[in-house]
Amino acid sequence: MSAALSATFELPFKAPYDWARVLRFFAGRATPGVEAVEDGIYRRAIEWDGASGTLAVARHPRRHRLVVTVEGQASRHTEALAPHVATMFDVEADPKAIGAHLACDPWFTPLVAAAPGLRLPGAWSAFELVVRAIVGQQVSVKAATTLIGRVVMRAGERIDDHPHAGTAWRFPSPAALAAADLAQIGMPGKRVAALQGVARAVAGGEAPIDDIHASRVPAQALAEARAALLALPGIGPWTVEYIAMRAWRDVDAFPATDLVLMQAIAARDPTLSRAPAQRARTEAWRPWRAYAAMHLWNEIADRAGANRGG
Repeated sequence: MSAALSATFELPFKAPYDWARVLRFFAGRATPGVEAVEDGIYRRAIEWDGASGTLAVARHPRRHRLVVTVEGQASRHTEALAPHVATMFDVEADPKAIGAHLACDPWFTPLVAAAPGLRLPGAWSAFELVVRAIVGQQVSVKAATTLIGRVVMRAGERIDDHPHAGTAWRFPSPAALAAADLAQIGMPGKRVAALQGVARAVAGGEAPIDDIHASRVPAQALAEARAALLALPGIGPWTVEYIAMRAWRDVDAFPATDLVLMQAIAARDPTLSRAPAQRARTEAWRPWRAYAAMHLWNEIADRAGANRGG
């Protein structure tokens, strides 16, 4: 891939914007070979409308903007790429309005004060995210990162003459992943079957999970997308809500069965130990429950100095 072609554009955001925590979230979940966070920059290999390239996103040192650089043939498509990257990095959020709403609940007052610019990190594609979610079932974030790197090596495609060694692989296409040999990759057989079943469904058009944005599709269409994903073997409510949060940008999605979230809620009120009671408690957080989840995950990550949750 030639690095001679490049283009740069800027994405304005409403301050505050917690770039450090956004990078921490992406860094802890970066797909080896495909994504990397280095020196305050998020970088990944991309393909857009058949054109390959590298995407790099950094925060402007002075202005309330993110600076996006696209290298390679994909730089010809910056007009189409801009809204996609804007969604991925949640630049359109109004953190003050979201924080003010959540802070009406005393639980969130100190969390919002500690991270007033917290964002909801998105994803390059829903397919990548659902693969990550399945691979990460019942393992730590770190272990999931190791496994997803193996998946890329088995089913992805190495990019020749790529200028950035840490992002020199294309994430597997649904068809390639469905056909790949994933024997002895370190995952239980049932999980491998679920992963490849989802890949087949996406490749065959049975589960159209990409190109969905909650604010741009009817509520019925979003409900149908949820139902179609949930109907696939190996996909449970947690995965569906996680995809809805990060890929479909449903700001009210909430993965209620997430262990870290359940523990965080029960720690605040031991009477809320069961999921139904916890879901009732989250009603006050609407319509920003996805950001509530991010604040609870962030609190744990701050305390542990790690990337727990999500």
